[in-house]
Amino acid sequence: MRNNNILLIHCSDRIGLVHDITGVLKKNKLNIEINDEFVDQLGARFFMRTEFSGAYDSGALYDDLSSMLPEDAKITLTGKRKKNIIVLATKEHHCLGDILLRHMFGELNANILAVVSNHELLRDLTMKMDLPFHYVSHENLERGVHEEKVMKVLEQYNPEYIVLAKYMRILTPVFTEKYSQKIINIHHSFLPAFVGASPYRQAFERGVKIIGATAHFVNHELDEGPIICQSVINIDHRFTAEDMARAGHDVEKMVLSRALKLVFEDRVMVNGNKTVIFS
Repeated sequence: MRNNNILLIHCSDRIGLVHDITGVLKKNKLNIEINDEFVDQLGARFFMRTEFSGAYDSGALYDDLSSMLPEDAKITLTGKRKKNIIVLATKEHHCLGDILLRHMFGELNANILAVVSNHELLRDLTMKMDLPFHYVSHENLERGVHEEKVMKVLEQYNPEYIVLAKYMRILTPVFTEKYSQKIINIHHSFLPAFVGASPYRQAFERGVKIIGATAHFVNHELDEGPIICQSVINIDHRFTAEDMARAGHDVEKMVLSRALKLVFEDRVMVNGNKTVIFS
């Protein structure tokens, strides 16, 4: 394998880790092109992302790294490539439309395998992009039963990531645990403010002067997963709740796009309920 290689390491911190890791790469005649590291001082955790070039045996390199790293080390060897993803949506088109356009013009760094929705409304938009659309109705179904149907669709594709493009369903722990650190959501507020439904109505009633959006990994706590990316815009007293929602849609698209770029380029590492971003 040559060029476009990425090494990710997450482990307990100790003196000399950077020296030891780069020494292993040198031993394997690999050239470091970009290197970033971070130490979480409070948790004594070490994070490192390295882009390197050269031919190597992945098994041998992994063994060499494992032999000198702490026992709790998580090592990922990968290449710069497009990730295989599934997009879940409901009725709102702005985030899905932005993702589909970026995909069509090769800007997403991902292969969209299919779009899954609990409503039919976005079928035509998806089909115009020549992508499979799966309608899985939630009507008259318990949440767990509906999720089982959705998971059966996902199992057909075995996605690396699931993107919630305004998918307005609360996921159960069974679902989130099955796809731990693989579900990316866009939330229509600057978390932790205005969690749950109707955030723009909540923001309007509170008289806020900024609105924003948050992209995060999904866990079993509603809107509490590790944050990947956030942004805000200024507003004033002239904005109605509807004006806020329209302006917020633009922020949501921008934030989700930025988060997907970071994740799909292997620049995000989860640290408990936080993230380390090597941007």
